[in-house]
Amino acid sequence: MNRRYINLAIILVLLIVAVYVDTGGTIPFLNKGLPTKQGLDLKGGIQALLEVDLPADKEVTAQQMADARQIIENRVNGLGVSEVTVQIAGDRRMVVEIPGETNPDEVFTTLKNTGQLEFVDVGDTQMAPGTPIQTDLANSGTVAAATPTAGPTPAAGTPVVTATPVKIWRTILTGDQLSAVNVTTSSLGAIEISFELKSEGAKIFGDFTSKNVGKILAIVLDKKVLSAPSINSAITEGKGVIQGKYTRDEANILAVQMRYGSLPVPLKVVESRVIGPTLGKDSLDRSIRAGVIGLLVVAMFMIIYYRLPGIVAMLSIIFYAAVALMLYNVIGVTLTLPGIAGFLLSTGSALDANILIFERMKEELRAGRQLGQAIELGWRRAWPSIRDSNFATLLTCVILFAFGSSFGASIVKGFAVTLALGVVVSLFCALVVTRTFLNLAVNFIARPQERLSWFGI
Repeated sequence: MNRRYINLAIILVLLIVAVYVDTGGTIPFLNKGLPTKQGLDLKGGIQALLEVDLPADKEVTAQQMADARQIIENRVNGLGVSEVTVQIAGDRRMVVEIPGETNPDEVFTTLKNTGQLEFVDVGDTQMAPGTPIQTDLANSGTVAAATPTAGPTPAAGTPVVTATPVKIWRTILTGDQLSAVNVTTSSLGAIEISFELKSEGAKIFGDFTSKNVGKILAIVLDKKVLSAPSINSAITEGKGVIQGKYTRDEANILAVQMRYGSLPVPLKVVESRVIGPTLGKDSLDRSIRAGVIGLLVVAMFMIIYYRLPGIVAMLSIIFYAAVALMLYNVIGVTLTLPGIAGFLLSTGSALDANILIFERMKEELRAGRQLGQAIELGWRRAWPSIRDSNFATLLTCVILFAFGSSFGASIVKGFAVTLALGVVVSLFCALVVTRTFLNLAVNFIARPQERLSWFGI
């Protein structure tokens, strides 16, 4: 009994937390809510056609396009969205669909940016963020050498205008030595970008900072200064942070550009548009109405056929729906039609598990077992079937997710994720929630053995 009441307390706490999150409650340590994300087919978003920005006679290989597609998908997912679709269309174009985004300029700036990151020695020169500078690193990643060019000789007596020489700063390290980049928060609550260097880069960085304590090391992205911090001490462990007055969104965009590096080919936006839900509001309303009707029909069947266990099963399904939606919100799953299909399929798995348990329990009751004993034996006999079927489903989810990752089928990945999460929650509901509710209900029934009709017997 003590164990059952402990289980009940855990279930109620989980339910309260789930309802709080599902209704948009603010998460204390994140200081923000977790609204349910909807995909392009439910909520709308951005659809764009990208094209290689090179002359027509310049060859673009299939491998370059495949690499560019993968980097674009990684960058979009790094922006905090999922269920993104990036498809190669022909030899030089790709179609990008991004659900839930409404600012094309910000998104495509991040997608097309080359992400050339440099750590530049500027000595004692203070530089404000955004300052354009020239470095000795060419766009190809090699040190550029200044080559004088011959020009026409001015006529005698003609005034000569001499161009002001441009300062060329020395690049100490490039972004290819980065092994990790993440957005973090300092102890004072400031948004920072933490980074780690590979072993070779860590040695170069350590040697330079050891010899230049007090000097300024500019952090430059695409020849523009991001930050110009002073070197307060030698950094010999290959780890550091980029500090500045960043918002979380600005820091996230910068981290994405740094993390995924340069595109193998330059891209330009040929066409882009912000689109509304492809299903339309009327279709969504009809789908919700159909789902409610289906749930009511299933509830009527369970209650009429299984009586008290049917009522317990429906309470368990309500708990399942609340917890599953909470997990989707916390993880950041974007719900699309395939994702909703995975959720509904896992709901069916939850009902199947309850039906298996109740049927085994009824068999034990017909064999003359006491009610409490019949409930325990019903769970034991049903468990192998529940275990094997759900394990097979989870294995299928792993295969589908791997397939989606390998071939860029994000929709398949979304279906696999929602189905897998739903199966895990449904197992918990069948083996803990339903079992706890039913045992507690039996304990409060006077002479339960005389009321077997309440259990469909």
